[in-house]
Amino acid sequence: MRALDISVVGATGAVGTALIKLLEKSEIAINRLRLFSCSSGARQFKFRDQTYLVEALRDIGDIADTKTDIAFFCAGGDVSAKWGAPFASQGTLVIDTSNSFRMDPDVPLIVPQVNARSLTVRPPSGIVANPDCSTIQLVRALKPLIATFDIHQIILTTYQAASGMGLLGCKELLNGAEAVLEGSAGPPAERFPVPLAFNVIPQIGEISREGVALEERKLVQESRKIFGMPHLQLTATCVRVPVKTGHSEAVYVEFDDHVRLEQVRELLANEPGVRLYADEIRDGYPTPRFLGDPADVHVGRVRVNPENPRGLWMWVVADNLQVGAALNALLIAQLAIANNLIGEHEDCQVRGVEFSRSF
Repeated sequence: MRALDISVVGATGAVGTALIKLLEKSEIAINRLRLFSCSSGARQFKFRDQTYLVEALRDIGDIADTKTDIAFFCAGGDVSAKWGAPFASQGTLVIDTSNSFRMDPDVPLIVPQVNARSLTVRPPSGIVANPDCSTIQLVRALKPLIATFDIHQIILTTYQAASGMGLLGCKELLNGAEAVLEGSAGPPAERFPVPLAFNVIPQIGEISREGVALEERKLVQESRKIFGMPHLQLTATCVRVPVKTGHSEAVYVEFDDHVRLEQVRELLANEPGVRLYADEIRDGYPTPRFLGDPADVHVGRVRVNPENPRGLWMWVVADNLQVGAALNALLIAQLAIANNLIGEHEDCQVRGVEFSRSF
């Protein structure tokens, strides 16, 4: 297996830090690792018994110096919009976790367990997009149902953690909670529309004139692109909650025909990477604070609507930094390596990469 040159842009952020930890444990052979931050460098990481200095992205003088096999972008939309294409122009495969390229027709939007077939050739842009964290856990839970049944519509509400706004979002939540407990109003909101501590905010992203928030539009557009279903009927309300890490979703799926609960449970139980809590009395249900395997999508409270036998409710929880970002990005890289999409080298391989049948 040829050792690869890999870069991580946004290495000091929440997603970048999680990705570095996953890379360290992975079987990808790495020849050279470069870590970039968006501001100053000087921070160091231990990685596979070596110490790496974080470089400041702004200090790059010659774009040719960015040439690498794979570059993970974990630094937000502005950075990806500025640096993604220049990195890709050097022959680098860019895997971007921001919203910059997701709806670009020349950029595949990939969840390897769902639509791996969309990444069998190297994209002309040289960029692969990682979907939004709330989208990833949703489509992974929906995949066996959409593959089996005809869907009439999907209605959901998300309950999204502070870490969706990065380390600063977590810090703002914790500082605000401490202030409230001490009897103070706390600091003003910076990462959120209003203070998040002991609060619930029904807005994630800018709200359009039609009253739809950006996160809600992302869920619709990205799910349609991933499934290849441009007319999929999906609507959502996205809510920020005072949870540090772990997104939750209450998902209502209405089918064209009656649905049997036993069949749905069997499909979910057999879906790789999905953990089903089939019996609330015996198994309980997933909550973001007490999740088990952070690589799984956890599904509980699965029930048929007693007032409508075509309707199904389920509760979907996942670690938004792993399932929703870093792990998905790493799986994209492994898929690209397995499909020989890295540079011009045909001998790139990675062991142990398995993806279930995809759309």
